[in-house]
Amino acid sequence: MGTRFLPFADAATPDLPLSRLLRLSLFQVSVGMALVLLIGTLNRVMIVELKVPASIVSIMVSLPILFAPMRALIGFRSDVHRSELGWRRVPFLWMGTMLQFGGFAVMPFALLVLAGAGQAAHAPVWIGQVGAAIAFLLVGAGLHTVQTVGLALATDLVPQESQPKVVGLMYVTLLAGMIVSALVFGVLLEEYSPGRLIQVIQGAAVVTVVLNVIGLWKQEARDRTRKHSSLASPTFIESIRSFSRGASAIRRLMVVGLGTMAFTMEDVLLEPYGGEILGLSVSATTLLTATLASGSLIGFWFASWVLGRGGDPYRMSASGVVVGFPAFIAVILAAPLQSIPLFSIGTFLIGLGAGLFGHGTLTSTMQSAPREQVGLALGAWGAVQATAAGLAMAVGGIIRDLAVATDTLGLLGLGFVGNAIGYVLVYIIELVLLVATLVCMAPLIKKQDSGEFTRTLA
Repeated sequence: MGTRFLPFADAATPDLPLSRLLRLSLFQVSVGMALVLLIGTLNRVMIVELKVPASIVSIMVSLPILFAPMRALIGFRSDVHRSELGWRRVPFLWMGTMLQFGGFAVMPFALLVLAGAGQAAHAPVWIGQVGAAIAFLLVGAGLHTVQTVGLALATDLVPQESQPKVVGLMYVTLLAGMIVSALVFGVLLEEYSPGRLIQVIQGAAVVTVVLNVIGLWKQEARDRTRKHSSLASPTFIESIRSFSRGASAIRRLMVVGLGTMAFTMEDVLLEPYGGEILGLSVSATTLLTATLASGSLIGFWFASWVLGRGGDPYRMSASGVVVGFPAFIAVILAAPLQSIPLFSIGTFLIGLGAGLFGHGTLTSTMQSAPREQVGLALGAWGAVQATAAGLAMAVGGIIRDLAVATDTLGLLGLGFVGNAIGYVLVYIIELVLLVATLVCMAPLIKKQDSGEFTRTLA
């Protein structure tokens, strides 16, 4: 049943059964859990319960992007790493796991000091700011390292023709992990208290270590001869130049950046929007993350079904962008109509569009990557995607605060009043970014159509 109904399950082989693939994918579950905490649960708690300004929350949540550009370097280093134990990927996976654990271990106390809650009311503000910044940086560095190297290890274990399917399976697991984590966090934080917040975050730290250790156990074969190989490895600059000379490589990365910004600028604001404007509880807004991830999961499943039958990944990405237009319009209209169902539908469609877009761009990147540059290609895609997402979230929070302070949409006469002004302006900007993504993607679609026409004539 698994190979019939599980997306990408046909990537399994006799040497790499589905059970081993699913065990390896546990690192994506830990990454998904971290993402739910960072961009879902914690930002709502910080803004609504702890009364931390949205601009500070956005900056804190986006701090992990400082390590996002390093994903290309991390992927390259894991491609050429030579250790005494004969591993390439495992040392990076373990290092990333420890960084995630350390960040989660100190994060709840730093957040309570940042908000001046309880006995921390008289502590200097800068202590909380510095502590929270370090915690978010550690978690960000860890999840970027684990995800980049984990995906590279997954592609190492299968033939080249199955690599996109395996990467797709890993992302389905990521979304499933996000859904389960959101549901669990929603139940655990239904009755919020500072003590419960500490328990949840530090529990996530322990679960991260357990999942990652189980996932990487005996996955990579040891080759001690690699350490003493006489073959010279290319430098990072040489590898980047070689990768950049690939067909439309720069334009593909531009499309990834613009589309990611369009779909993630609201991430840090979606739950506060539901709590502040529509009056949803912490538990209810946390379920929004599950709704968003469910839409992405369905998008990935549908994209895998179409692309597995020879579909064009660029057209699939464009379809995701098109789905984004009614999604953001529904979220915008939910405020004046005070419609929770409309808001939920819009949230689901945002996830669906992001899933279609993400799978299309990931597949096109994998199909164009040389076998010896799998880690670099995944790192470059991840670096652009994560950097764009982090910048978008930071900018979104700042724009929200500025719009509320200046009554921007009120001055424009758009009929939105109160704090809804800031949120709606961000959603309008995302609609503009969707248009820019389609414009940037158009030459890639035309080039693909031209290639198909030439093959038909031949």
